[in-house]
Amino acid sequence: MEHKGKLELTWVGKYDDKVIEPRILVEDREKSYGDPHSENMLIHGDNLIALQALQQDFAGKIKCIYIDPPFNTGQAFENYDDNLEMSIWLSLMRKRIQLLHELLSDDGTMFVHIDDAYLPYITILLDEVFGRHNRLYLITFKQGAATGHKAINPGCVTTTNFIIMVAKDKALWKPNRVYTKKTARDTRYTKFITNIQDPFSEWNIVTLAEAYASAKGLSLSDARKEIKENPKLMDDFVISNAASVIRTARPDMKSVGKDIQEKIKESLEDSTNIYYLHRENNPDMYFIKGERILFYKDKLREIDGELVTAEPLTTLWDDILSNNLHNEGGVSFPKGKKPEHLIKRVLEIASNEQEWFLDSFLGSGTSIAVAHKMNRKYIGIEMGEQAYTHCKKRLDAIVSGEDSSGITKAVNWQGGGGYHFYELAPSLLVKNERLPIYQINPEYTFEMLCEAICKIEGFKYKPDGVYHGHSSEKRFIHITKEFVNAEYIRSIATTLGEDQSLLVYSTKVQSDLRLPENIEVKRIPKDLLDKCTFESEVR
Repeated sequence: MEHKGKLELTWVGKYDDKVIEPRILVEDREKSYGDPHSENMLIHGDNLIALQALQQDFAGKIKCIYIDPPFNTGQAFENYDDNLEMSIWLSLMRKRIQLLHELLSDDGTMFVHIDDAYLPYITILLDEVFGRHNRLYLITFKQGAATGHKAINPGCVTTTNFIIMVAKDKALWKPNRVYTKKTARDTRYTKFITNIQDPFSEWNIVTLAEAYASAKGLSLSDARKEIKENPKLMDDFVISNAASVIRTARPDMKSVGKDIQEKIKESLEDSTNIYYLHRENNPDMYFIKGERILFYKDKLREIDGELVTAEPLTTLWDDILSNNLHNEGGVSFPKGKKPEHLIKRVLEIASNEQEWFLDSFLGSGTSIAVAHKMNRKYIGIEMGEQAYTHCKKRLDAIVSGEDSSGITKAVNWQGGGGYHFYELAPSLLVKNERLPIYQINPEYTFEMLCEAICKIEGFKYKPDGVYHGHSSEKRFIHITKEFVNAEYIRSIATTLGEDQSLLVYSTKVQSDLRLPENIEVKRIPKDLLDKCTFESEVR
């Protein structure tokens, strides 16, 4: 449906947005664990409110976001109410995607894990918020096999789900190059240079089988028999001697430069010699009989500490197993847990060490567990009890060096680091039990009151003398429960410079108070009520 000049998805309640109260985060020091200087955050509470709470300090700072939201399958999962009406689900996701977009850095990447049923809807939502031109890839993730009860019914067996990759700004997006391990050796490489250390003009080229036989001290027939019975022996030989293992390939003359074309012609005219081409800022090239010599060493990459045959990452991720996950991280999360190696790949593509990562649908805590082991700074949000029973338990074991599962061995994790555990503060204003008016929540200390009002008004909470925060070097805020009159204003305004201004919030204010142009006074709770929705259902 076309709306305001753009293509978008519409549903009942889409534009019924309320301004969310930006709550403060209260650290539960008894639950925080490990290094107290760590910046990592585990937040328990509604992720919509938590994402709003993070805006002031983290807008534009998160390099990589991964979310695995409820797929709305109609099933009643133990840890989630996953049976939502479509319109509710769309509203829930749209609000959160908008906030996540604000938190993402300009060169950042967001990954959304979803199933086939909700893929079209979430794609359109992402296009609306991020812009279709910032859509990067659709990853197909193989999460299972056509076995068990799923294979009994006729028709196709669903074994995949999907990950949508989007950029905040595709023009600024610079991903890391990632390779995946190939299960089989590239058998097109059938030749071997026996004297690779000599000048290229003296190279002697034989078959790969001949080279293997010579290295093992076998006859050619015995070598071929041994390789046939145990192909891994040849695989290991190729890896160990990759600099000498080669194949030839004819370049496309239409797609290569003039210098390469000339070398190809020279090698065609003189088929007995090898020709060499040095290239600045590019790999050197060798040619024989009109074809380029390709080296197997260029196909090798070190992956998880092992030198293997590799290929560039594609949009089909069928090499990460989702079976046997029940013990990963030491927590059980049936039907909801994702493999640690999946998140590892996400982080390898789109982030580097010490950059910020965020997941607002933590579930069992896989994503921040991986972020911790890979030395990323992270923020994880979970509204359910599994914030305590799964996420915290999992992180504690990682910090203590007691978790040997998942990617621990691949990244050589030894333990260390830490995180801070936060609860969302309750609403600042609550309705009076006897009167139809709002009042300050009695659970709030004065310090919490000051921090909450600073956040609502867009000030950075940083008490300094009579001021509780600032929004710039020239604008400050002061909060009090004292009676504010002209004398009170004069007493706190003495330190203001000529070009500086002050906002004062108080529960009691003189009615006919006259103020200088650079001072504004507001009342608690009256002047807060139009700022946002208090005590509202926000999901």
